[in-house]
Amino acid sequence: MQKKSLLFICTGNSARSQLAEALFRQMAGAEFEVYSAGTAPEPIDPRVFTVLAARNISAEHLHSKDLSSLSERYFDHAITLCDKAHQSCVTQVKAAQILAWDFADPKAKTGTKAFDVVLNELSERIKYFLLFSQKYRAKPEQLSDALSFYKALADDTRLKALLLIHQQQELCVCELTAALDETQPKISRHLAQLRKAAILQDRRHGQWVFYRLADNLPAWALEVLRLTASNNGGFIAANLNKLNQMGDRPQRAALCN
Repeated sequence: MQKKSLLFICTGNSARSQLAEALFRQMAGAEFEVYSAGTAPEPIDPRVFTVLAARNISAEHLHSKDLSSLSERYFDHAITLCDKAHQSCVTQVKAAQILAWDFADPKAKTGTKAFDVVLNELSERIKYFLLFSQKYRAKPEQLSDALSFYKALADDTRLKALLLIHQQQELCVCELTAALDETQPKISRHLAQLRKAAILQDRRHGQWVFYRLADNLPAWALEVLRLTASNNGGFIAANLNKLNQMGDRPQRAALCN
């Protein structure tokens, strides 16, 4: 079974997010790949290691890192642990689901009691998160057969959209509307067909819906798209140019508003 990926985000990545990473890794076992990062990283507070050691929770993989170092990685879940990080990370993280958990910063107080309190609160929140995740986890749809795949490709708009997403890794409806010079309803209709065929999957982030190739797309289907893209560069050259004219992701978002 493919592991889910989860990222904890805090401002300094020096206390709350480090506690959350270590605790979640212990509670979830091999089910998740767990990370943490900060929008303005600082050295880890030594009291983090003290309270973790007291509860026999491994701190082996903990180190402070900048959120920007993970900007190209896609996560199934991202969880912010303070309001400041939630406000500043919205455009920096790629995740299917972004949750906001708010915990008081234990570093403001002396001793380790505040760290223990945060660890207890995190334990309760993580327990319910895992219970919910296990109860409502849906088995992902999978591409049924080759005929469905090739039927989905047998349309100019859908094929170009797939190749653009393959090249860019992820695109929203607004970006595809501009790149393909089509109406939003038409683009949304074609994307819905590709999602129904289990070729694409989507994620909602605020008002935007982003599309990427399905995580469980068979290797042969990925190879077909790779070969098509590498041998037919001219087919989407004009569309890529329109996309590039929109600038980077923050600039594109402003144009789409």
